[in-house]
Amino acid sequence: MRGGRVRWLVVFLTIAVALLVVASTSTNVGSGSGPPTAIGTGGAAASVETIATQAAIDTLKRGGNAVDAAVAAAGVLGVTEPFSCGIGGGGFMVVRTAGGPVTTIDGRETAPTAMTPTSFWVGSPPAPLPFNDARFSGLSVGVPGTVATWAEALARYGTMTLAQVLQPGIQVARHGFVVDQTFFDQTQQNVDYFDDVPTTAALFLDPDGTPHDVGSVFTNPELAATYQRIAHLGPKGFYRGAVADALVDTVKHPVISPTANHTWRPGVMGMRDLHTYVAPTRTPTHVNYRGLDVYSMGPPSSGGSTVGEALNILEGYPLSSMTRVDALHYYLEASRYSFADRNAYLADPDYFDVPLSGLLSKDYAATRRALITTTAAPGAVPPGNPYPYNTGVGEAASTALQSETTTHLTTSDKWGNVVSYTFTIESTGGSGLAVPGFGFLLNNELADFNYDSTTHPNRVEGGKRPRSSMSPTIILDHGKPFLALGSPGGSTIITTVLQILVDRLDQGMTLPQAILDARASQRNGVNTSAEPAFLASPERAALEARGHHFVNGGEIGAATGIEFLPDSRVLAAAEPVRRGGGSAMVEVPEP
Repeated sequence: MRGGRVRWLVVFLTIAVALLVVASTSTNVGSGSGPPTAIGTGGAAASVETIATQAAIDTLKRGGNAVDAAVAAAGVLGVTEPFSCGIGGGGFMVVRTAGGPVTTIDGRETAPTAMTPTSFWVGSPPAPLPFNDARFSGLSVGVPGTVATWAEALARYGTMTLAQVLQPGIQVARHGFVVDQTFFDQTQQNVDYFDDVPTTAALFLDPDGTPHDVGSVFTNPELAATYQRIAHLGPKGFYRGAVADALVDTVKHPVISPTANHTWRPGVMGMRDLHTYVAPTRTPTHVNYRGLDVYSMGPPSSGGSTVGEALNILEGYPLSSMTRVDALHYYLEASRYSFADRNAYLADPDYFDVPLSGLLSKDYAATRRALITTTAAPGAVPPGNPYPYNTGVGEAASTALQSETTTHLTTSDKWGNVVSYTFTIESTGGSGLAVPGFGFLLNNELADFNYDSTTHPNRVEGGKRPRSSMSPTIILDHGKPFLALGSPGGSTIITTVLQILVDRLDQGMTLPQAILDARASQRNGVNTSAEPAFLASPERAALEARGHHFVNGGEIGAATGIEFLPDSRVLAAAEPVRRGGGSAMVEVPEP
């Protein structure tokens, strides 16, 4: 979803009082978007929203750590970014603890246990539903994982309570923010479906059925009360009781207006699906790239494995001494071959034996690299065979430990904790179903399954987590934090993260330059999606001469990141332009 829009808090001093940080609260709160880059010392934060980034910095100033700050920012984003994230969805958090290992929390939604491979099929003979028919329904709603992720992160790695870190979000929901053009536009694109659902229409549309006007104040007292309930009761305030009852009822019995012009199908979620949800801790993916340790999210996300495989392929090329055209060519082709494997082998590891160590093997990467030439492949390439290289054990394995519009935020603290967190409700506006009385939209994540197949590793199955592309990434240099980053953008998340890494690590760009760079996304197809700025670049013609075909993909990604500089300073960076621009702050800015 969009970036750091101008979001003026109507009563921002109330937040400062609630946080007990009146003296330390930046005068930037409520004063506009950005800045997209900040350098200083202490902790840092970068997100798509100024007030969310400020909530993270305020939390750090209160003595919280990077995990506390990440959850505080996420709570605010759940209010101000309701069409891309929130408690009705899920996500993945990668955490580096001070002096300790990198680990991950899997907050991906799960399919209700009653789902089957043909749950999205209708008619005689049965056929899979078109995407919008599947999306705008109770069928597409997975059991949300965001609240469980926040609770798990705080319990394992945080220093504050859920009640403390939810206060900024509660205050923003209660007192509001000013609607900007992007919020209006994202509402407008969903009006034809939102007006079918009385609860959704009441929350996001004016009485005349149009989006809330730009410049009007949007408040969400129902969500404020829901947050307050979770703050008081913890996760059971969401997964049990009144919220859970209303959520399940919304999925199983969507209340639709008699004037609705679409068919909204009921889902099959039950209370037990909510009661048994867990957000497991998982081992991250890991590859070593030019001496740096790159950690990201493993299955059910395809992000870490696909970025990791592509980096292994690219490591065989001297990208730093190549021309820009050469480097871009090999970046695009490495992405093509990695996506072929991603599409064939990535799924929930509890339901499919993902050959992860094979996909991340240097030797396997060499076999894929050998297929790449100085010209582009004419179209989709077949997957390789990683199984001979698959050990099934070791540091690359991703197994649960006991214990895709989207948004991304990155935080760090003065002790060395780092968080890279991507979370979502899937499409802009999710399933279109708002839970009555509680102020949040439900996800449509189950549409991320290959629901048109009964045999694909990522087919629909009860209890299963759909494949994702989220790629929250943390890079260590000899055990010390060097870089943390991530992006929204569906399957383009993978290419966005990969291109930023190539630009930063191989092409001599600074992190802000790499985030700003015009993007192109090759996902194993005839065409490569590219931004208008890339299409206007001189590299385009040279790459087309090598057989690449480009189409306008519009805006691609909206990244945030933090780089740890050699002199104990930190550089926080967000998008300067995409999706309205993001916001980056540090705890102690340079004078």
